Amino acid sequence: MTASTAHQPAPEPSPAPGPYAPPPAPPGSAELAHRITAELTSRLATVRLHGFRRPGGPPALVAVAHGSRHPGAAPAVRALLARVRALRPGLPVHLGHLELDRPPLAETLAALRGEVVLVPLLFGRGHHVARDLPAALAAAGHLTGRIAAPLGPHPLLAEALHDRLLEAGVRTGPRAAGAAVVLAAAGSRAPGSLRDTARTARLLAARLGGVPVLPAYGSAAAPTVPEALRALAARGHDPRRTAVAACFTAPGRFADRCAALAPGPAAAPLGDHPALARLVLHRYDQALCAPAGSGTAPPRAATVAV
Repeated sequence: MTASTAHQPAPEPSPAPGPYAPPPAPPGSAELAHRITAELTSRLATVRLHGFRRPGGPPALVAVAHGSRHPGAAPAVRALLARVRALRPGLPVHLGHLELDRPPLAETLAALRGEVVLVPLLFGRGHHVARDLPAALAAAGHLTGRIAAPLGPHPLLAEALHDRLLEAGVRTGPRAAGAAVVLAAAGSRAPGSLRDTARTARLLAARLGGVPVLPAYGSAAAPTVPEALRALAARGHDPRRTAVAACFTAPGRFADRCAALAPGPAAAPLGDHPALARLVLHRYDQALCAPAGSGTAPPRAATVAV
């Protein structure tokens, strides 16, 4: 049994210039990385990976959600997985929860056979990713499995956060003068998780055209959302123009609490955003491409057949 994680970044191609527009500036490294990642993800959907595919089909994708008693949580996660299935017909996609909701991850794994890839619907390298998922896979001794990287940080996550902010009425570009964003996340005591959230905040700030983005947490870490709002106000940002972005897959206690604290616009959780569905599949593909036992090392090239 092996467990692998991998990280890769990616921003969106600029629209083509009009007939009389000056030629665009060469893409920056972040935009170029995004283009490469988007193209690779698209092509991986059409290839067969030697050494991982068995005659019975591709390894099952097991999406691992945290779980919540909120009535909107389960429908949001299932809608996301429905979009994942639509993007990759024929790929077995299953759901397991770490706590509070059904089906529990152990029950999902017990019903499967062969190879699986666990894809955490989480946004950083916290305790669940570092400890709970390897333990769950180790307990399922009848399976051969890999563990994908969490969904953040990644430019596809920044894309989804950006779009939810636009839906909430946040302005970008020249009209965004004086605006700011608090990136609300669940929180963790793990330093790696906090670094991941900080990097997601930087990716989102770049996506918003330089609007300041300050990470904040619903629990276990500082700053809290009120502390982040006060820090931005002390820097001269109008609280009424400070939005709260929800770095949550689905509605829940922390998501609702953070949104209620917003003095300005509050973005909805990411739910079934198309970029998030693409990111789930990207993490699955990365886990398959990573050499067995590579840990957190980025994946090397895989042998593929179109």
